[in-house]
Amino acid sequence: MKGTLQVLQAVTDDKLGQSILEGHSTLGWLGWHLVETTGYFSHLAGLTVPMIGQDEPAPATAREIVATYEKAAEAVKEEVAKLSDEDLLTETGIASLATKGAVLRFLIDHQTHHRGQMMLLLRQAGLPVPPVMDPTK
Repeated sequence: MKGTLQVLQAVTDDKLGQSILEGHSTLGWLGWHLVETTGYFSHLAGLTVPMIGQDEPAPATAREIVATYEKAAEAVKEEVAKLSDEDLLTETGIASLATKGAVLRFLIDHQTHHRGQMMLLLRQAGLPVPPVMDPTK
């Protein structure tokens, strides 16, 4: 989540509408999507964390997206710390994400996927790309 936070913090208000092509996901939409799905997937894993409804509009500023993500990420961190190895193997009833651990792994993979999309859009927008895993050029 630290890497995702770095990417979100690199977005500026004037670039929230940046997309690869007209009509595709924007930096703002992707950032808010990560906020929404952090709560959603955590809920599927049985964690008690705040959830943002899909019908709630995205904030107007990048700062608000970052602040909301930070709260969601901290809530997930606190809840995950309470889980045992046995808890991670608990069945969820979701066929493709059978255990709590699988749901949480998918949450990580989902964030990594969209974080990569956002890094490309940051570059297109002329914004600095944070060195999430390694230095960027």
